[in-house]
Parts: sequence; C-alpha cells; structure tokens
Amino acid sequence: MAKEGLPFIITGLCLTLILVWLGLVVPYILAGLLSLFIIFFFRDPNRNGHARDNAAVFTPADGTILSVQEFSDNENPLGEPAVKVSIFMSVFNVHVNRIPIGGTIKKIAYHPGKFFSANLDKASEHNENNRVRIDTGDSRCIVVIQIAGLIARRIACWVEENEHVKTGQRFGLIRFGSRLEVYLPLDSRITVKPHQKVKAGLTVVGYLP
Repeated sequence: MAKEGLPFIITGLCLTLILVWLGLVVPYILAGLLSLFIIFFFRDPNRNGHARDNAAVFTPADGTILSVQEFSDNENPLGEPAVKVSIFMSVFNVHVNRIPIGGTIKKIAYHPGKFFSANLDKASEHNENNRVRIDTGDSRCIVVIQIAGLIARRIACWVEENEHVKTGQRFGLIRFGSRLEVYLPLDSRITVKPHQKVKAGLTVVGYLP
C-alpha cells in the first residue's frame, strides 16, 4: 500500500464506522465501498521484473500506450533528437511509478500548469508536471515526466537529484488518473505500440542504442 493513501483510507474507514454507529445503512454501505476503492487505488504490488539487458527501458507506469512520437530536433525535454512514449493511467491502474532504467538522477524539475484530462495531447504540453532526468552512466540519458490530469492534482516524487536508482525502483505516484511520458534517444528501438497495455517494471518500452 502506498503511504500517500493512508490519510484517505483512514478517513474513509472512520466515516464508515461513524455511519455504522449511527445506524445509517445505505450511507455506511456507500462509505464502505468508497473505502474499498481507495484501498484498491493505492495498492502497491511487488514486481519481480529484472533487466537482462542494461539497455532495456521499462515503462514507468501501469496503463495504456497513448502514442509513440518522434522528434528530429532538440526542442524536447531530452534536449536531443528523441522518441516519446506516452502512457495513460486510468483510476483502475496501479499508480505507483517505477524507474525505467538504472542510473543516476541528474535533474528533477517541477513545472506548475493546468489540469486538462490526461488522455488529451494538450495535457503533455500544458499540465502540471514533474520531469526526472536519468543518466545511465554510459553517456546515455532518458527523461521521465509525471503529468497531472483532470482530477490528479498531486504529484509525489520520492527520489532526489544525484541519487543512484535501480531499474524497477519505486520513485513516485500521481493521485487519481494521470499520464507519464518517457523520452529516449531517437535511434532507440521501441517495442510497444499505441493501445497496448503495459505494467510498470515488467513491460519493456524500448532499448537504448
């Protein structure tokens, strides 16, 4: 269970108990169901996926691939020709985010913004987001972006700059539906397609050159 969910879970359970004590049957059933959904939402299952290839980049989030887009210039968060893989997380997906590839956190940059629905393309450009740049240690970098959505207005990031991280390590969470993007060098070999279902720490999105 992700620790960010504890205040919501405790509040829901306390409300349910109060309604039970008051004998309000329908309200306490609804409150109980809401509490169960909150527990479900903040679940944090163990994942045993391991990179057999140190060039493998895993998806940082559970969800659905929205798009795979190429950038031939340097006008993108990676700062060089890149390919962007976008992942949409619905409220039914696990929302704990995981490190796509081992390395060192070179930079973390938070950007305030709007809260368009995370499945829209304009969310990528305009929404509140948190950018994490990872140096793999062999002159290769990727950028992972946590993007808030219409109702996901709280981004949690659990890593710090200059921290060494491992593939599959938990590094953050976004509440209640959102979007993540991964920028890889343009000549990376991408292994996912739009509409494909993926799981953080288990599905490889591509291989670095």
